[in-house]
Amino acid sequence: MPFSHLKLNDNLLKAIDELGYQTPTPIQEKAIPLVLSGQDVIAAAQTGTGKTAAFVLPILQRLDNGHAKRAKHVRALILTPTRELAEQVHSNIEQYAKYTDISSLAVYGGIATEPQKQALIEGVDILVATPGRLLDLAYQRSVHFSALDVLVLDEADRMLDMGFSEDINKVLDRLPTLRQTLLFSATLSSNIHALAELAVHNAVEISVTQDTASAPKIKQYLIPVDKDMKSALLSHLITENQWRQALIFIQTKHGAAKLVTQLEKRGIAAESFHSGRSQAMRTELLEKFKKGEVAFLIATGIAARGIDIDNLDRVVNYDLPDEPEDYIHRIGRTGRAGATGEAVSLVSKDDFRRLCDIETKLNCLLDREIIEAFTPRKELPVSILNYVPKRANKMRADSRRKNKQAERGGSSSQRKPRSSDNPWGK
Repeated sequence: MPFSHLKLNDNLLKAIDELGYQTPTPIQEKAIPLVLSGQDVIAAAQTGTGKTAAFVLPILQRLDNGHAKRAKHVRALILTPTRELAEQVHSNIEQYAKYTDISSLAVYGGIATEPQKQALIEGVDILVATPGRLLDLAYQRSVHFSALDVLVLDEADRMLDMGFSEDINKVLDRLPTLRQTLLFSATLSSNIHALAELAVHNAVEISVTQDTASAPKIKQYLIPVDKDMKSALLSHLITENQWRQALIFIQTKHGAAKLVTQLEKRGIAAESFHSGRSQAMRTELLEKFKKGEVAFLIATGIAARGIDIDNLDRVVNYDLPDEPEDYIHRIGRTGRAGATGEAVSLVSKDDFRRLCDIETKLNCLLDREIIEAFTPRKELPVSILNYVPKRANKMRADSRRKNKQAERGGSSSQRKPRSSDNPWGK
C-alpha cells in the first residue's frame, strides 16, 4: 500500500517521497487512519517501527489548515522521556513539514530556559517537550494550552520508568479536556493502562506484533566471556573484524569513561555518551557519530531511545540491561528502515539472569559464538527460557509447604491449643 492510500495531503506526500519512503510500516498503516479520523489511540510499538511518522504525519495534516498561531500557545504537544528523543522527533517533524507552514520547537532541560521562552513568544504549532522542562515553562507562564488540539505521550513506558508519573499528571491537569490523545508505548503494562485511564478516552488500542527484536534482518548473538576480559574482547572484535562503527551500551557513567580509556590504550579511539556530559557536548557527539567522525560511542542506557542513525552497522551490549525491554530498544538502533544490522552481547556468568529474562522476552535463545582466546574461566550456564532464580524457587517451595501444613491443620508452631496446654481447662 502506498502512502497516498492513507489520504495524506500532497504537501506531506511530497516530503515523504523526497525522504525515500515508499510504503507505510504496519504501525503507520494502522495508526494514521485512526488519528486522521480524530480517534484517541493507544498503540504498542517498538522503537524502529516508524511510530514517530505514525502520529506526526496525521497531526501535520490536521494542523495544516491555515489557522494563525497565538502568542505563547501551542496546538499540539508531544511529551518524550529524554532530550535526545525530543530532538529526534523535532527533526522528523521538520522533515515531514517541509512543504507546510507548520512550526515546531523542542524544549528540554540541561540548557538555559531563556532561548526556549523567547521561541515560544510568537506561539508554536507543535511543541516537543520533556515533562520537567515543560512544567518549568508553564509555571513561568511562558506556554499556555487553551488552544491545544492534540496530546501525544511518546515512549510512555519509558517516562514512567524514569519517574515522570507525577509530572505527567501535573501536565494533564493543565490541558483542555476536549483534545485528541495518542499514547505510544513499547509495552502495554498495567502501569500504562492506569495512565491511559487518566489521559485517554474511548481509545482504540492497536499493536504491532512484529517487533525490532525478532526482526530477521538483525543478527543477534552473544559471546561468553569473563567480566574482567570484556574490554580485551571488545578490542579484539573491533580490530580483527575491522569494524567501522559501533554503538556500545554500558551500565554506568564511570564504566563508560573507564572503557574509553581502556580502548585508547589499545589504539582505538572512542567517546563516552551519558547524562554527566552537557547537552551541547552530547548533541555534538551524536552529530559526529552520525557523520562517522566518531567510530565508537560508549553510551549508557539514556541513549537507547534517543539515537536515530541510518545505516548503523552494529550495536554491542557490553553490559546487558536490567530490563529485557531495554535490550529490544538498544538493538533497535541498528537494522532500521529495512537495512541489515548486527547485535552482539558480551555475556559473563554474572549476566545469566538478565540473559534468561531477555531470551524469555524474545521467546528464543540467542546464538552463542565461542572465541577460544576468551573462553571464560567461569562457565556461562546453558540458557533456560522462563528461568526462575533459586531464591524465587525456594520462596515458592516454602509457600507450598505452608499451604500443605494449613490443609493438615497447621504447623507445630500454629496448631490449635489443646486443653492440656491450659490449666484452666481442666
